[in-house]
Amino acid sequence: MKGAPQTIAPLTWVFLVLLGLIWGASFFFARIAVEQVPPLTLVLLRVFLAAVALHLYLWGRHNLYRELLARWRAFILLGTVNNVIPFTLIFVGQTEIGAGLAATLNATTPLFTVIIANRLTTDEKMTIAKLAGCLLGLAGTAVLIGPSAATGLGAPIWAQLAIIGAAISYGFAAIYIKTLRQLPPTVTATGQLTASSLVMLPLVLFVDHPWTLEMPSPDIIAAILMLAVVSTSLGYILYFRIIRDAGATSGSIVTLLVPPSAILLGVVFLGEQLSLEAVVGFMLIACGLLVIDGRVTAHFQKNN
Repeated sequence: MKGAPQTIAPLTWVFLVLLGLIWGASFFFARIAVEQVPPLTLVLLRVFLAAVALHLYLWGRHNLYRELLARWRAFILLGTVNNVIPFTLIFVGQTEIGAGLAATLNATTPLFTVIIANRLTTDEKMTIAKLAGCLLGLAGTAVLIGPSAATGLGAPIWAQLAIIGAAISYGFAAIYIKTLRQLPPTVTATGQLTASSLVMLPLVLFVDHPWTLEMPSPDIIAAILMLAVVSTSLGYILYFRIIRDAGATSGSIVTLLVPPSAILLGVVFLGEQLSLEAVVGFMLIACGLLVIDGRVTAHFQKNN
């Protein structure tokens, strides 16, 4: 294992925490929207409306359409690996297993990203600290979610492998994003979401027959708009900024921050109780993030 300890800049930590809150909130919006909208159609609405919002925001800036045309193959690949494949695998897997186990399996994303980055990059080699931090974070996620993390362990192995497959897909996407780091994060986000919309459209037409669906109620429409504009448009801008500034591994650890963010939002806004298991899980995740950050490792090596 190679690589000197590298620390994550304070501003990057701010973006990571903010992104964890934004993607944690997405569970609230999705939970409301999925009551009336089929999952695949919801995915299409999420990426399409997010893409529209970004097109409007970037109109006439950053040579957007020249970049989209010049790099359309790259954006199709990124949209497929970072949205279409993982979203589909997660939905398929959750037909057989509970959300708790799905979230725990999805939290393996940083671990797979570390392994993939070690093989495919020269600047993000695997270290004991990174592995230890990812494993601590994964353990913390399992403890945080509690008994529901084990719900579905008796389900077909293919369902569990589907969620793991999504985590691996996210890992490859995090590495591939680095090839587009010369672009502004807003352009990368727009390109990916536009491409994802084009890929998802025929899938939704074939599976969900959206022309047969009823018009959603106003509160469902509001939830979809929040999911698209806040959780997706803003979320991916932050995500691509993090990867550009701090690398694929740093970007992937946001999957460790999403479950505690969702629980804290439930405590603050829904009056839910914070269990002892949640507190222990928070502490384990925090320890894992500190180890991944590199400052603890650097201090230890300096004094030994």
